Amino acid sequence: MLGMALAAIDGTIVSTAVPQIVGDLGGFTVFSWLFSGYLLAVTVTLPLYGKLSDTFGRKPVLIAGIILFLVGSLLCAAAWNMAALIAFRIVQGLGGGALQGTVQTIAADLYPLKERPRIQAKLSTVWATSAVAGPVVGGLLAGYADWRWIFLINLPVGAIALWLIVRHLHEPSRPRPAARPRVDWAGALAVFATGSLLLTALVQGGVAWPWLSAPSLGLFGASAVLAALTVVIERRAAEPIIPGWVWRRRTIASVNLALGAMGLLMVAPTVFLPTYAQSVLGLGPIAAGFVLSVMTLSWPVSAALSDRVYNRIGFRLTAITGMSAALLILLAFPLLPYPGEPWQPALIMLLLGAALGLFQLPLIVGVQSTVGWSERGTTTASVLFCRQVGQSVGAALFGAVANGVLAARLLDAPAPGLPDDLDAVARTLEDPGALSAVATDYLRRAVDAAVDHVYLGAAGAAALALLALITLAPRRFPVLADPAEATDTARAADTTQAAPTAGATDRQDGRSPLR
Repeated sequence: MLGMALAAIDGTIVSTAVPQIVGDLGGFTVFSWLFSGYLLAVTVTLPLYGKLSDTFGRKPVLIAGIILFLVGSLLCAAAWNMAALIAFRIVQGLGGGALQGTVQTIAADLYPLKERPRIQAKLSTVWATSAVAGPVVGGLLAGYADWRWIFLINLPVGAIALWLIVRHLHEPSRPRPAARPRVDWAGALAVFATGSLLLTALVQGGVAWPWLSAPSLGLFGASAVLAALTVVIERRAAEPIIPGWVWRRRTIASVNLALGAMGLLMVAPTVFLPTYAQSVLGLGPIAAGFVLSVMTLSWPVSAALSDRVYNRIGFRLTAITGMSAALLILLAFPLLPYPGEPWQPALIMLLLGAALGLFQLPLIVGVQSTVGWSERGTTTASVLFCRQVGQSVGAALFGAVANGVLAARLLDAPAPGLPDDLDAVARTLEDPGALSAVATDYLRRAVDAAVDHVYLGAAGAAALALLALITLAPRRFPVLADPAEATDTARAADTTQAAPTAGATDRQDGRSPLR
């Protein structure tokens, strides 16, 4: 949990210190790469770390990831200009990719199926706490100390996590492979290059340059060529970074697509709801953050209780139930009155967190339970990779939708010269004296319409997730028995043979009854 906290809080603690960072280092035009560079590095390294953990074990990969993350944090604190800080944030992201995927895999390794919901819920509380505490801690450090402390604070936390992992994490012994493990470095480089170009095109398109400009078209074209080259390399590799079975197995493929769609829909609340709360409801940044953070309160609770549902109806039906509820909740958002009260979107987010907790955790626990130790790291990484890519696609897609709706609404604006970009509109509305009352109300209604359309798009992403589960996922996940369960079954069989009158076992085939 401490290792996961490093990656979780880093995504939120930096945001509130951006004004101080820009004021000290400059580089206002490129500061968004503080976040984009980190996200890109995390995403493209997930498949590599998943394969490495399957090949060499989880512990060395996790230790290397923490060390790399702490080195990046120390370098960020010593950055002398914005370019250096962005480069060092990418180093942080290279370590963060190892933290996210490996911790999720270790949770499945160490705990039997019955205990995984409780453990995964605890990991979810790390993200929930970070979402609330990160901006507060970042604001306090930037305001009363120095922005460099938001990176230095990682060092003691990471040192404690590193000491605990080295001392207390004991992986079960595995038989040594007959041949020396080979790492598909060519495939790793191809995956890294393809992901980097694609995510750069998605993150910067429509922001740094127009979508139909030469940079966007060039990046998309180059990423398509590299993707084809990656497929060729991976088919020929003896131990590919992204093996073909990840997509040939219906269970894993359907979960990948479903969680990719979930990443797509998550952009609506995480990116656009704060703008809605401030620009339409007139809330301050802290109150707007609270409207969003209530989702992180219900999510872990729902996840922790999800095993009571999937133990009865199975992983697939539980996830379908959760996403069906999320679809209805997302469709309810455009029905909120204008301007409305803050408790109304907060209630929507509370219900959405509960629905998504019921959706995501059963799928992750279920898909991890269908593979053995040697495939679990790769499987977990593929799921997280698809979710991250979905978020990047969603940010680009819904950003274009929101700005398109704004531009269409502002064609008949009551005052000339109003901004037609969502960020520019939000900044304009922060100054109440900049516009007339009529123009201000018109802009607020335009933002309300833009966010409504984004939530309708998110509902469409929820429908895609349901479609993937209904059409591709098997009715019952082919769950492998936990070693502890198999041992208990063998012991029960011995007892039955020794004392037939003591009762018979339910199953003796080494398979788990849970589907």
